[in-house]
Amino acid sequence: MPLMPDRAAPSPAPPVLKRATLVDVAAHAGTSTISVSRALRRPAMVSEGLRARIMQAVQELGYVSDTAASALASRRSGVIGVLIPSVADAVFGDLLDGLYDAVAATPYTLQLGNTRSDAATEERLIRIHLGQRPAGLILAGIDQSSAARAALERAECPVVQIMDLTENPVDMQVGFSHHAAARTATGHLLARGYHAPAFIGARIDPRTERRLAGYREAMAEAGLAHRARVVTTPKPSSVGMGSTLFRRLRQYAPDADAVLCNDDDLALGALFAAQRAGLSVGREIGICGFNDLDVMAAAFPALTSVRTPRREIGAAALSMIATRLWDGDVAPPIRDLGFKLMVRASTERV
Repeated sequence: MPLMPDRAAPSPAPPVLKRATLVDVAAHAGTSTISVSRALRRPAMVSEGLRARIMQAVQELGYVSDTAASALASRRSGVIGVLIPSVADAVFGDLLDGLYDAVAATPYTLQLGNTRSDAATEERLIRIHLGQRPAGLILAGIDQSSAARAALERAECPVVQIMDLTENPVDMQVGFSHHAAARTATGHLLARGYHAPAFIGARIDPRTERRLAGYREAMAEAGLAHRARVVTTPKPSSVGMGSTLFRRLRQYAPDADAVLCNDDDLALGALFAAQRAGLSVGREIGICGFNDLDVMAAAFPALTSVRTPRREIGAAALSMIATRLWDGDVAPPIRDLGFKLMVRASTERV
C-alpha cells in the first residue's frame, strides 16, 4: 500500500493586533484618560510637557481616534461645513487660511462648498451639509433665502454666519459692517478735499448694495447727495472691469474727482485707466479700494483701501463653533471685528 505524503501542518494564524484605546494612551503616558482627551480635543487646556508625552504615546501606540464611534454617540460627524460664494476670490482665500489654521488645533475637519453667489445653489448645499449631521456649519453672508434660513434655524448643530452683520442672525455671527466701512471711506475722500467722489461696483450682490448705501449716506450727510455718481454692472468684478467702469464714469461724470471702488480688483483697474488717461492719481483723481489685498500697498502709487479682517473672521468662526460644542455657551454670539482704512498715496491730494 503506497504511503500517503504527510499533510503540511497548517500555518499559525497571524496574531490579531489589538487597537490602542484612550486608556492605553493614558497608561503609556502616565496620566488620566481625561487629560488625553483634552490634549487631543483642546490642546490649550493641557500643559506643554504633558501634551508632548501624550502625543509621543499616541505615536508609539499608533492610536487613531474612532471618529465613526464618536459620531454615532453624539449624532454628529467630525466635519464642519463651510459655504462661501467663490473659491477663486482672494478675499475668501484669506478667510479659508484663518479657518484652516484654527481647525488644526481641534479634532474636526472642514468640508468646503462653493455657492457661486447663487441662492438656489446655496440652499441646496445647506440641505446637503445638514443632511450629513455636521458638527457645525459656517456660511458667508446674511441674505439666505427664506427656505434656506428655515433649514438653518432647524439645524441640530451650531451655525455661524460670517463676513457681515445683522441684528437677527440665525444663531451666531462674526463680521463687520459693509455700510459703515463704505461710509467711512467716502468720508475720508471728502475730508481730503475731493468734491465729487463717485462709486463703481460690479456683481451687485447684497454686500455691494450695503457698501453703496454707505457711500450714499456719507454724500447726503455732506450735502452732496445731488452730486453722487454711481456706475455699476451685474458682471463679475475684475481688473479689466475696473478699467471699463472707470472709463464709463469719466464719460458719464467728467467732474468726478475721486472714486470709491467696491473691491480692490476694480481699484487696480481704475488706477491703470487713470494712468493711461494721463491723470495724476492722488492729485487729480482719488482712488480707494475695498478689502486691502496685499497688492494695494505694492501698487504705484500705493492705493488706499478698507482693510477687512478676513483671516480673523475665519479663526473666530471656527472658535465659536468649537466653544459651543465643548462648553455650550458663546459670549458674545455676535462679534463685530471692525475694519481699518489704510490711507496711502492714491488719496493724497497735494
